[in-house]
Amino acid sequence: MDVDLGDLCEGARIVLDRLGEEGDAWIVGGWVRDRIAGKDSQDMDVATNLIPSEVKSTFPRSIMVGEEFGTVLVRVEDSEGIDFQCEVTTLRKDGGYTDGRRPDNVTFGNDIAEDLARRDFTINSMAIEPMKELVGAECPSGRLIDLHDGVKDLESGLLRTVGQAEERIGEDGLRIVRAFRFLDMGEEGLREFDPALSIAISCNLSMLSKVSKERIWNELQRILSCSNSMRIVESMVEHGIFEEILPGISINTNTDQSDDNIVNLALICRDEVADGPEMSDNIGSLLRLSRKEVSALSSLHECRKLDLDPSIESVRRFSATMSDIQASQILDYMRGSGTDTAYFESELEQNSHLKAGSGPLVDGSRISEITGLEGGKRLGRLKDWLHRIQVERDLSREEEVVELLTELDWENSDFEEWQGLSWP
Repeated sequence: MDVDLGDLCEGARIVLDRLGEEGDAWIVGGWVRDRIAGKDSQDMDVATNLIPSEVKSTFPRSIMVGEEFGTVLVRVEDSEGIDFQCEVTTLRKDGGYTDGRRPDNVTFGNDIAEDLARRDFTINSMAIEPMKELVGAECPSGRLIDLHDGVKDLESGLLRTVGQAEERIGEDGLRIVRAFRFLDMGEEGLREFDPALSIAISCNLSMLSKVSKERIWNELQRILSCSNSMRIVESMVEHGIFEEILPGISINTNTDQSDDNIVNLALICRDEVADGPEMSDNIGSLLRLSRKEVSALSSLHECRKLDLDPSIESVRRFSATMSDIQASQILDYMRGSGTDTAYFESELEQNSHLKAGSGPLVDGSRISEITGLEGGKRLGRLKDWLHRIQVERDLSREEEVVELLTELDWENSDFEEWQGLSWP
């Protein structure tokens, strides 16, 4: 079967041509899978019989990103000065997987069939052997190599391992999570597990403990970004995956999904009774989330029982305190948890532009000058209180804020009860 390669960018053609001059090269992995399925793919992986040092010599700008496993990040510049990069990996045969995470050793080889046989799933074990001299060719093409019926499985919507499922899953625990990612077929729905693969997953859940938390989160992010993420999460729940990777965390799959994977993580965990910081710290530790991710997760979890107040004051405070990303995440989360956000968003559209912006019109020095208050908590809280009212009333001049001092009982009331600018 020939595959049309006419839409390959010049950079990709240069890489394949130069590798072909020194040895042999094949396009492999997800790019081939997507091409056969009629989908666009951005990333291209290439296999070659050249060893890493030879690849590096052929492409001097390359970076060794996994020399032990034969991987080089190749970088070239096309005729228009556009940079192109892709991973080029030497054909290899993997040794045993004693630790259940990575091969004990690899042996570089020359046999594409042997290299394809070590891969995880049939739909990922196809290769395309390009014709020679792609640069300048009018109708370049390549020969499809499909030794494990990957095309057949693509067409039937089946996810199946290369070789015995028990053996292949038993080699690397991460393949358990990867299997669920490859269930996604976009608008076409979900693939089905080959029965042997489903059994192998259920029988090897303990292997997930051998996989780094970072690698699991990396795969889970990709799952939560899939077109059918919540249906995949349902399947993961049925197979007991979350009991292993998020033990003790309640998982809710009854939700509309977002385009944001952190929002989706917060949505599936919204039944967790712990408060935002406690819940997010726990999940952050289990998945090794970044501080930014933990903070976002905590903020979203605090919104799980929140009723959106559509008052103009609330809307203005929301606009003043939330970045575009935060606002988008919160509204996505509220929609996903079943809250009707239409009226709030309508009010936000009409009232988000504040005349004076979101910053305070009056600073602490000016307030101290007028009130006689010296620096300290009372002065700071008064400044925050005035700022809140400024935003809520959309004041635009310093004089308007100063006039509030005649309206507020700032001399006798308890400053601990004064409300600063915040949402909700």
